[in-house]
Amino acid sequence: MKIAYSGIEGAFAYIAAKRIFPNEGLVAFGDFHSAYAAVENDDCDYAVLPIENSYAGDVGQVTDLMFQGELFVNGVYTLNVVQNLLGVKGSSLKTISRVVSHPQALEQCAEFLRAHNYESIEAVNTARAARQVAQEGDTSVAAIASEETAALYGLEVLAKGINEQQDNSTRFVVLSKNQNQKVCKDSGTFIMMFAVKNEAGALVKVLNRLGEFGYNMIAIHSRPLKSHAWEYYFYIEVEGNSSQKDFEQMVHEIQYRCDKLKIFR
Repeated sequence: MKIAYSGIEGAFAYIAAKRIFPNEGLVAFGDFHSAYAAVENDDCDYAVLPIENSYAGDVGQVTDLMFQGELFVNGVYTLNVVQNLLGVKGSSLKTISRVVSHPQALEQCAEFLRAHNYESIEAVNTARAARQVAQEGDTSVAAIASEETAALYGLEVLAKGINEQQDNSTRFVVLSKNQNQKVCKDSGTFIMMFAVKNEAGALVKVLNRLGEFGYNMIAIHSRPLKSHAWEYYFYIEVEGNSSQKDFEQMVHEIQYRCDKLKIFR
């Protein structure tokens, strides 16, 4: 099989895809839309894309694709993110003066960088930063990235776990044209995405029906509809068994409050 992801070899999306599909071929794409389209066009079998980071929040571009597109979610995978300082052979904490990485990684490690008086330089992502450091071969420049990335580009880990929040994690969805083909351990949750009708209290009524049927909402995000100015759709994650007998009844009662409803389970 071919597995699409956004980024380059060594990016966190690459690491997540490799852990989910250890024996399959991974195909890199330059952006989320291209990776998603590769599955729609049958160029790849699955796409592994990030939907939320515990530090930076939701990834709106991906939820937009999920809401507008036709692919199904076949799993949600949580990747624990550990940031490390990587340098070329011969470098050390004392030789380093500049550190390059993605802006979020630099922010997550800001305390470490300040303590060592390192200059921060932004890069497109952590893997590109590591590749740049490896190519330049400068002992005064380091990258912030994962240990897997260090191994890919022949870099040495100068300091481990330098991010301030040790519970930092990113959640990835596994998308395909096929429905109900779980490729990750079932988390006991399902995803609902919907745009409510322009009626007073429509959103509250939808959320109330979830609770009345015994489902627990654990996350909610709103995103602007691209087709209608100042209107929004909602992304929610719900804790509960989507195969229980009253699930279809719950969906039926929510459906007529919505202009559009998509459920991923």
